[in-house]
Amino acid sequence: MIRKLIAVVILTSVVACSQKVFKEKWTKEKAPEYFKARFETSQGNFDIEAKREWSPQGVDRLYQLIKSGFYTDIAVFRVVPNFVAQFGIHNDSLVNSGWKEYKIDDEPVVMKNNKGTISFARGGVKTRTTQIFINLKDNNRLDDIDYSGVKGFPVIAKVTSGMDNVLKFYGKYGDKLGFRQDSIQKYGNKFIKKNYPEIDFIKTAYIIE
Repeated sequence: MIRKLIAVVILTSVVACSQKVFKEKWTKEKAPEYFKARFETSQGNFDIEAKREWSPQGVDRLYQLIKSGFYTDIAVFRVVPNFVAQFGIHNDSLVNSGWKEYKIDDEPVVMKNNKGTISFARGGVKTRTTQIFINLKDNNRLDDIDYSGVKGFPVIAKVTSGMDNVLKFYGKYGDKLGFRQDSIQKYGNKFIKKNYPEIDFIKTAYIIE
């Protein structure tokens, strides 16, 4: 009886905690047809603009993530020079688990993956959740590449200023940390800072007028 009571208390605590860091209603919010946002990083700021016509569900998700404060203290864990800079794994595993349950549908590519554009990373059909990448050059092969049953990577936004700061993100680790996403999910920023101390971070992101 005591063991059952302890289990109930623990479960209740976990549920209460996860409700604080993630709320399902956030996934229902619709973005404006056009919005701008600022990302403050360890290398300086960069600003973006997004239009729903480029990828309605993708832009909605980006807006939801920014509005809910997801992109706070987020590692730019994958920087492949002359290719992409990728981020979107939260330090809190409960936050990652919450958003992971609400994947967004696949959409056609409308905008080209030119330098400075931003798209969601994905690993197959309906796997877009929180991870995004910034194209560090014109990556037009990503417009129509067939990857794990899905064609192309739809652009959701583009950098309008501060691209010089994006290009400063530390890239000497290349794909090394990209292949250790399970460890990032499990151990968070503590793991990153201990083993990959040069990694840059997104400090915060917010909507701007």
